[in-house]
Amino acid sequence: MDILRIILSILLPPLGVFLQVGIGVQFWINIVLTLLGYIPGIIHAVYIIATR
Repeated sequence: MDILRIILSILLPPLGVFLQVGIGVQFWINIVLTLLGYIPGIIHAVYIIATR
């Protein structure tokens, strides 16, 4: 299941974070990072999925 979340995180980073932790602080941080730059959003999403 983590592989699917990582693939979704590459395509749409907030979706991968949402599937991992739900709507919370990490989700909103990822939305902001994705809006500021797509790559930081991907990095944050993969980090969240890998550590949980």
